[in-house]
Amino acid sequence: MAGASLFSLLDDIATLLDDIAVMSKVAAKKTAGVLGDDLALNAQQVSGVSADRELPVVWAVAKGSMLNKVILVPAALIISALMPALILPMLMLGGVYLCFEGAEKIVENYLHPKVADSEVTAEQTGDWQEYENTKIKGAIRTDFILSAEIIVISLGTVATASLLSQFTVLSIIAVAMTVGVYGLVALIVKIDDAGLHLIKHHQPPSLACYFGRFLLGFAPYLMKTLSIVGTLAMFMVGGGILSHGVHAVAETIDSMAQVINGLLVTWLHWLAPAVLNSVFGFIVGLIVVACMMAGLKMKARWFKKI
Repeated sequence: MAGASLFSLLDDIATLLDDIAVMSKVAAKKTAGVLGDDLALNAQQVSGVSADRELPVVWAVAKGSMLNKVILVPAALIISALMPALILPMLMLGGVYLCFEGAEKIVENYLHPKVADSEVTAEQTGDWQEYENTKIKGAIRTDFILSAEIIVISLGTVATASLLSQFTVLSIIAVAMTVGVYGLVALIVKIDDAGLHLIKHHQPPSLACYFGRFLLGFAPYLMKTLSIVGTLAMFMVGGGILSHGVHAVAETIDSMAQVINGLLVTWLHWLAPAVLNSVFGFIVGLIVVACMMAGLKMKARWFKKI
């Protein structure tokens, strides 16, 4: 009897682990798009620091990201169990923030181009600590919003599972996401250093030397591209969160996407919803920025009268 009970327990554990593996795989597939945006955003956020400080900054952001997950995983489980209706409004607030952050960056660059050079000024003055802290805080803040979306999406795939399975799957996704994203970010920001290393240790006409030159020339264009992609990702992710939260907007975007998809080849069918969500996110971001600017002007006038 004892042997039969042991085998029964082992069978139950094996079944549970198999279910967790399947659910983790499904959750990973559903969050793959957001993970790509997370990678672009964080690579863009931590760029610009001195070469010898790139990895420490990435490590600091990765630790902050893991702390975000430590907060978000149990919080998501508690809210899902006690107040499930709060998940969508909280997620939508995060979406609004992402749209606002992206629109604010564009508006600042357009209205005050010199403000965009403030980071360079910070570097030139040698105030590296403040510069790095600003970068790290901004990256962790953005990571919190994206991590919340990934956790909620993952939670949706295990909503009917036991609490233990939910916790295990969310924990696996959280750890894998943090290690994967920030491992790739660390590789991206060190591409130019890798190229320089190859050039120093190999002489032409060696293939390694030419490849090093390619990496060194490619790195600035990659970072510039990631900066643009990171800003677009804010609109796409934020707009996607908001459109899925407002039924009428989601239906409108789906209808427009179907019309546009009729003009595209099959493998480009993902493009129309992404573009439409980005446009919607950009519009929402501009509205929030306009409201913020109007509010600040009214506040300044009010204080002048006092």
